Amino acid sequence: MITTEQTEKLRGWFAGRLPDELFEELTDVTADREEITVIGRIAAPRLAEDAPAAERKAAVDARIQEFRERTRDTRMAVARDAEHRFRHKVSWGVVCDGERALFTHVAAPVMTRLRQPERQVLDTLIAAGVARSRSDALAWCVRLVQRHTDDWLTELRESLEHVQRVRAQGPDAASDPTGPEESPGGATDQG
Repeated sequence: MITTEQTEKLRGWFAGRLPDELFEELTDVTADREEITVIGRIAAPRLAEDAPAAERKAAVDARIQEFRERTRDTRMAVARDAEHRFRHKVSWGVVCDGERALFTHVAAPVMTRLRQPERQVLDTLIAAGVARSRSDALAWCVRLVQRHTDDWLTELRESLEHVQRVRAQGPDAASDPTGPEESPGGATDQG
């Protein structure tokens, strides 16, 4: 698990490394074992106040696509530096006029064993057309839990960070075999 301090350092590195003109604001930097995701706010297209919803959606989609194509080389250069430094893939996304869009990002496989009642839940989602496969159904369930338990998950993460701080102060802290400070997901930060 990545700690709040590691997240702050990671966000600081990207804030310092990204060109000022790339985003209006760096809104989110998150990391897990597989990837770092960087999301920034970009300017909304200029439209009339009374523009129809379809026009607004098309304009926002076009703005996001234009940003993605125009900034590809810059983002790739930053990603190469970050991947070398933190040993994680970097994924990108934007927020434009309230819409969040992720560009290519990691879809990491996760293996699990489920008993029949749990498999039946997934199969029901497939039969109802909510998901195409058990994998899709499981991802749907995770997103549903995430949406409805953000406060609980935040509290749990904070508790885990407290446990890590207490462990670091214990009697074995001086003989810790992990060596130098680790970057997100356990890769050693080499510079």
